[in-house]
Amino acid sequence: MLASPLAWLVGAYLGSLAVLFVSALWRLDPFTAEVVRDISFDNFRTLWEADVYRRITIRTVALAAAVTVTDALLAFPIAYYMARVASPRTRGILVVAILTPLWASYLVKVYAWRTILAGEGILNWALGPFGVDGPGYTTTGTWLVFTYLWLPFMVLPIYAGLERIPGSLLEASSDLGSRGLGTFRRIVFPLAFPAIVAGSIFSFSLTLGDYITPQVVGNTSFIGNVVYSNVGVANNLPFAAAFATVPVVIMIVYLALAKRAGAFDNL
Repeated sequence: MLASPLAWLVGAYLGSLAVLFVSALWRLDPFTAEVVRDISFDNFRTLWEADVYRRITIRTVALAAAVTVTDALLAFPIAYYMARVASPRTRGILVVAILTPLWASYLVKVYAWRTILAGEGILNWALGPFGVDGPGYTTTGTWLVFTYLWLPFMVLPIYAGLERIPGSLLEASSDLGSRGLGTFRRIVFPLAFPAIVAGSIFSFSLTLGDYITPQVVGNTSFIGNVVYSNVGVANNLPFAAAFATVPVVIMIVYLALAKRAGAFDNL
């Protein structure tokens, strides 16, 4: 029964990745603007040697890491309260509250944040009495919007991971004289770590490849913006494919390190 959908998944997903990797080895003829299907590593050499693309890659990875860490710090107390403290009724309300933003259109949420971050937006209005200006359309504003967008993808896995921790372990830790911080460090965090990694995969990978949010609420280019401009404006599909492989490689390395650290052992 699974053979047909599995074959479709392998053909559609892995097949498209194979096409991406192969087309990254092609090149664009500068005179005719036609794609030349000769095997060459010129696109990757350009990515390696050009300082601008190295800066864009580092900036994108740094932003993805910042969004992931911020979401984890925000999501953990929310998920812990939902899983270990809240009553069943309150827990259900909070789950609905976390899921509700996912029902709204991605573009609607991004453009809503564009209105919030505008010079005359509500954020500057709220911070005005304190003599503080909002981030505006900057990298900080992009980080803020990404943190909001991917927070539900971090809360739900952590909530599921915390909910699976047996209460008897926490009671045993308390009976043995461990305080709250010790229980968290020795029991709660190690058992919830795979769930944190699962949530980080979503927030990190989604930030790496996104180009709409930086284009709407930012003023700096990231990997997704360069790929988009080379597909739609410069019409340099081979170079776009080559740059698109960078997030794929980064995620493969990240998943390999997470697996090596044992993050997936209890999933």
